[in-house]
Amino acid sequence: MTKVREIGSLLSLFNFQSSLVLTLLFLIILSTSKFGTEALDLDTTNGDQKTLLLVKSQLSDPFGALASWTNNTIFCRWRGVTCKNQTYVIKLDLHSLTLAGALSPYIANLTFLQRIDLSNNKFSGQIPVEFSRLSHLEYLNLSMNSLNAEIPSSLFNGRWLVSIDLSINTLHGRIAHVVSDLLPRLQYLSLARNNLTGTIPKSIGNISSLAYLDLSDNILEGSIPKTLGTNSNLLQHVNLYNNYLSGEVPDSIYNITTLTYLNLNYNELSGTLPSTIGHTLPNIETIDLGVNQFVGPIPITLSNASHLQNIVLKANSLYGKVPTNLGSLHNLSYLDLSWNQLESGDWSFLSSLTRCRKLWILNLISNNLTGNLPITVGNLTTGRLLMGNNNISGMIPYEIGNLVNLTALYLDQNLFSGMVPPSIGSLRNLDILELSKNMLSGPIPFSIGNLTKLSELWLMENQLTGAIPTSIGNCSNLLILKICSNNLEGIIPKEIFGITTLSQEVDLANNLLDGTIPWEVGSMKNLPYLDLSNNNLHGEIPLSLGDCQVLQQLKLGRNHFEGSIPESLRNLRGIEYLDLSLNNLSGKIPEYVDSFRLLKYLNLSFNALEGNVPEGGLFLNASAVFLQGNLGLCGGNSLLNFPPCPVDSSKHKRNFVKQSIIIVASCIASISFLIVIISTLLSRLKNKKDTKHEGTGFEVEMYRKVSYYDLLQATDRFSLANFIGRGNFGSVYKGNLDGEGQVAIKVFNLDQTGAHRSFNTECESLRNIRHRNLVGVITSCSTVNSRGNEFKALVLKYIKNGSLEEWIHPKVEGKKLSLEHRIYFALDMASALSYLHHHCTPPLAHCDLKPSNVLVDGDMNALVSDFGLAKFLPSPTSHSSTSLMGLNGTIGYIAPEYAMGGQISIHGDVYSYGILLLEMLTGKRPTDDMFNGGLNLRSYVNAAFPEKVGEILDTTISEETHEDLLMHECAISLFQIGLCCSEEAPKDRMSMRDVATEISLLKETFLKKETPDGGTN
Repeated sequence: MTKVREIGSLLSLFNFQSSLVLTLLFLIILSTSKFGTEALDLDTTNGDQKTLLLVKSQLSDPFGALASWTNNTIFCRWRGVTCKNQTYVIKLDLHSLTLAGALSPYIANLTFLQRIDLSNNKFSGQIPVEFSRLSHLEYLNLSMNSLNAEIPSSLFNGRWLVSIDLSINTLHGRIAHVVSDLLPRLQYLSLARNNLTGTIPKSIGNISSLAYLDLSDNILEGSIPKTLGTNSNLLQHVNLYNNYLSGEVPDSIYNITTLTYLNLNYNELSGTLPSTIGHTLPNIETIDLGVNQFVGPIPITLSNASHLQNIVLKANSLYGKVPTNLGSLHNLSYLDLSWNQLESGDWSFLSSLTRCRKLWILNLISNNLTGNLPITVGNLTTGRLLMGNNNISGMIPYEIGNLVNLTALYLDQNLFSGMVPPSIGSLRNLDILELSKNMLSGPIPFSIGNLTKLSELWLMENQLTGAIPTSIGNCSNLLILKICSNNLEGIIPKEIFGITTLSQEVDLANNLLDGTIPWEVGSMKNLPYLDLSNNNLHGEIPLSLGDCQVLQQLKLGRNHFEGSIPESLRNLRGIEYLDLSLNNLSGKIPEYVDSFRLLKYLNLSFNALEGNVPEGGLFLNASAVFLQGNLGLCGGNSLLNFPPCPVDSSKHKRNFVKQSIIIVASCIASISFLIVIISTLLSRLKNKKDTKHEGTGFEVEMYRKVSYYDLLQATDRFSLANFIGRGNFGSVYKGNLDGEGQVAIKVFNLDQTGAHRSFNTECESLRNIRHRNLVGVITSCSTVNSRGNEFKALVLKYIKNGSLEEWIHPKVEGKKLSLEHRIYFALDMASALSYLHHHCTPPLAHCDLKPSNVLVDGDMNALVSDFGLAKFLPSPTSHSSTSLMGLNGTIGYIAPEYAMGGQISIHGDVYSYGILLLEMLTGKRPTDDMFNGGLNLRSYVNAAFPEKVGEILDTTISEETHEDLLMHECAISLFQIGLCCSEEAPKDRMSMRDVATEISLLKETFLKKETPDGGTN
């Protein structure tokens, strides 16, 4: 009866007279879904509020982004909600809030919506067809979600009731007598980067007002367009998703005359491009159909779309000649036709493109271009010219030097011959020069040194001759130098190793180079890859090579090096691949090689090495070690098939005598020590005074004594279950020590160079310092283990919340740092360093401040730890030491003056603190892959400071600062402190005392905000 009365009211409201209409409406309402029934309960005064609450009830909101959506507040002030006249919702912006669940059809009840942005969330399922009733909708963005059904055709060709009260907007289907055009105002539609399937509905063409259409990035995982072939370089840039849009693009899409932007890339769409495309899309500015399966020629009518600025047709199966009339597109700035089967013809298309004075990117990589590159190439205005992987022959035109705006030139994998034109030196803005895998001959032009902005130089696999020009040393921004596999002669210029920016690769292998490795190679402190193999180099391996501590791959095989493997190479702790094979090296295999924990491949074969083969580390894996051809080697892993080492009887006798002397001496020392202890105790009882125990341990009365067996029992024999992590000089275990409860036990790897010094330094440091923001020490242990080997360990308080590294860069959900926490952590660290620098006598420099050396306790306090590299400075006034020898800080946090041989000082800690603070705020490591070519974390922040700091903030706090002016100002202040601390010149940096004061004031400001009467909230 209730529904009948409601029907009567509706009919009375709209004065419907027809019984046919009455019957139709009656049937529709009785068949209304649960959704429809609930919507009927909404009234005109609070319908939008109830609708929003229904939408919220169906969502997963893990971070409480919609906490403001409650009955106790005005819905027009809710997050992401914009109203008109404080009455009804016109905009719903909920992008990037990590919301999950199905898209709610209740959104369609917000009848006056003009804009919906739900992008960059985790919505799944299908797009509700009910959205078709939003007649005022102009903007719909559902991109970057996990929508995984077909695009409903009825979304674009359905009809909705326009003359019924808002409370029954759940009616759907077609009512022929009372209709309006679907989504008549929609101008923006983005469903990109989802998992949508099926074909593109023809009905999208019904949206006559559409200007922006993006259905890109819905490609099936593992289903790659055939045109990609097997090229791994391109595949690195293809995003693969779980499903895909397939089939042909409906003609109706190409007939939406209002379109200015069309993006269908990264799908599996097929068919040909319509021959009339330039006529039917007269207003198009961007057309991106890349990474699909389109076939056929590029329509010549494309040039009729005179507004075109960006054309992307890459990675399809297009064939035929490149149209020769593209030059009429005077606004064209980006043309990408790469990875097709296009032909060059007579190259008239290139002459045509010289009329496009705005053309910045021309990409024709991997096509069927043939013939000689015409000299008209020098008339282009492009900034990036990409023609690699074709069959272009002849000489590189001298006129290439006219492209003075060029930043990238790719002519690799062609058939170019002749010399590299000297005019190449005129391209002073060039960032990347790629001429590899051609047939180029002659010398490398000396003018190459004019390319001072060059970051990548690729000349490998040609037939170049002559010496490497010393002018390459002028390319002071180089990151990659690959000139391997040529016929280059002469010595390696020392100027190459003066390019300190080389931080990715230096490859000079497979040439005819001779002479020695310049001593200056030690300047390559940031280089991970060095290949000088298969040349005619001789002499000894320079000791300075050990200064290249970032090296991961070192290849010196197939040369004529002699002498022993230098002791300095023990510093290459990150080495993964080491090849010294086919040389004339002699002496023993250094024992330190088996301590290289990251080493995966070792080739020392065919040298003149002798003596015992180490048995630890990589030597346990016979398949990864190559030692054949060294006739003097013996012992080691039996799988290496070396004979046992002979026993030296005279040496055995000497050892027996030595051991006897040691035993007698030990007995005498023990008795003497016992006498000293008894005398000391009697003296203490008599004089009632404390006497400090000398040595590397802690004070006897202040710290308890523990034995090796105590620690063995506490850690369950140092089991993997209790392993916490590995530091610079040892491993850390969790344990339960009687009388102390849970502790952290740092066991030093005494086979590692510097471990003894590190243990002594930590003991000395921790004995003399006390501060609430320093990790508390319980005791030390210096003894022998069960095998009679020396054993040293520190017992520290166990900090249960891990390191700051795990909070800034969490690997698991749950560890989330608010700006409040970051302010407190910054103050804790500043207070600790201020104490070390200004309140210790003598002052103490930590020398290795980084996130993994800052621990977080149960009360979320930051505690500075790991004093293994700390240095006591000579005097409170000098604040500096006389030597930098032995400093092994961490790349990215080390002060720049240290890299130049400067003295250790408290200013180095300030620099490390500044970088750490910037890392805390941006969430980016100083060693992030994005930082190259002169860009580092500090310059990245400095470029955004102060106006754009909101754009570089860590995503977990960007929302806080976006919605709260005071929080935003706090973030700016912290950024300013970080920049002041990380100034290049030590004298320009703040003192930690001032830093602690500044951040303490910030903390007070924050607390005032949090206080109910603070006046901010």
